[in-house]
Amino acid sequence: MSRDEKRSEYEELEKKITYSSKNIWLEIDDKTKKDIFNFSDEYKQFLDYSRTERLTVKWTLEHVKKIGFEDLNTRKSVKTGDFLYVVNREKNIALIKVGKEPLEEGINFIIAHGDAPRLDLKQIPVIEDVEIALLKTHYYGGIKKYHWLNIPLAIAGVVVTSDGSKIDLTIGLKEDEPIFVIPDLLPHLAKKVQGEKKAFEFIEGESLNLVFGNIPVKDDKVKEKVKLAVLQKLNKEYKIVEEDLISAELEVVPALRSRDVGIDGSMIGGYGHDDRVSSFAAIRAILDADVSGKTCVVFITDKEEIGSDGPTGMKSQFVYNVIGRLFEKFTGRYSELDHRAIMENSVCISADVNAGINPMYKSVHDEKNTAKISHGVVITKFTGSGGKYMANDADAELVGRLRKLFNENGIFWQYGGMGKVDEGGGGTIAKYFALYNASVIDCGVPVIGMHSPYEIISKADLYYSYKGYRVFLEKGC
Repeated sequence: MSRDEKRSEYEELEKKITYSSKNIWLEIDDKTKKDIFNFSDEYKQFLDYSRTERLTVKWTLEHVKKIGFEDLNTRKSVKTGDFLYVVNREKNIALIKVGKEPLEEGINFIIAHGDAPRLDLKQIPVIEDVEIALLKTHYYGGIKKYHWLNIPLAIAGVVVTSDGSKIDLTIGLKEDEPIFVIPDLLPHLAKKVQGEKKAFEFIEGESLNLVFGNIPVKDDKVKEKVKLAVLQKLNKEYKIVEEDLISAELEVVPALRSRDVGIDGSMIGGYGHDDRVSSFAAIRAILDADVSGKTCVVFITDKEEIGSDGPTGMKSQFVYNVIGRLFEKFTGRYSELDHRAIMENSVCISADVNAGINPMYKSVHDEKNTAKISHGVVITKFTGSGGKYMANDADAELVGRLRKLFNENGIFWQYGGMGKVDEGGGGTIAKYFALYNASVIDCGVPVIGMHSPYEIISKADLYYSYKGYRVFLEKGC
């Protein structure tokens, strides 16, 4: 055998027995590329609208109602083929397509989260300092505080007034509206105040205050003239008094709109990819899925970024309660043992993003076990940090079934973890769903610049996460 023949033999062997992910752009035809770009345009519209978890639920509810989804809570009975939804406190939504198979045989779940790292206004936020009105904030989730300086910011949320009325409030998301800014210190004066501190320390949380106004009322008897002026404007335009802000949930989010990134338009930059990219892909997947076997549920949860606590977080019993009501209305009976059997026989994709390798910071990654953008949706066996602490660690059988499902259905996927062993780590909602003794695995889009106000994803990864979620809902694993 010649040297060239041996080389060819080993090349074939390498293809057969070694693993490597594929760059999607090198594998697809022009039609698929067009589909990817069209799907991404839809996603950008969703992302620009869904700046908060409430707006994510609102967008979803408007779209599912148009195609016939009905409120489970208003139904006396449920049958195969029904499209249903349940909303919890305007921050969670569960979408259900009822299949033919008995519920006791399990459900195909996809769970994503609709919250994202941000700033929240404090409950008494308005102050005045050096004749400038400011809004005090408290950051939500894991952020680098310096990211939020000198970028255009908007306010979105709800205010509940003294008579119980609820006011939806958004300022700064439309082009003709003012935005807000947390001003940084000029470099000429920053040598000691900032330059000698570590990056995580040079701006304190208590200093993340938004510039809110500057025109004072003309009355010498008033001490804080600018504060009174901005409160007067809030009262005039929104019928809000300062005390109403105590019963408000107002989030400070980037006012930047999502844009194509790269001269080839292959990527998307925007706020909230973590985890609204998974939310959108999962929502579109269940809307498009042809459910003929097991019942399918897509659930958008809240509070993932701060530990999943509270009645809208994954630690609550909301999902469990929804499945109990579904079971009772589908079968006309209820059994706690059967209810538990449904959960135990279910399989769940925890649809959450993963860290895509950043070419500027490769040293924090184990390149062999790290996702690359444009190489497909990421399967993550375990999360956590420092010895898999606080991790969900999917069993090998589930990983194998998901690989098989994706391979047999043309889904581009890759394996990826969250960096080198002792660099850090992260968690998802997977470990909380696993409390039901259900099989759970993390699977989502790789992100560069995660938890920043302007994250980056690949359009190709977005599209194949949708395709992967859809085939999972339709066929299970």
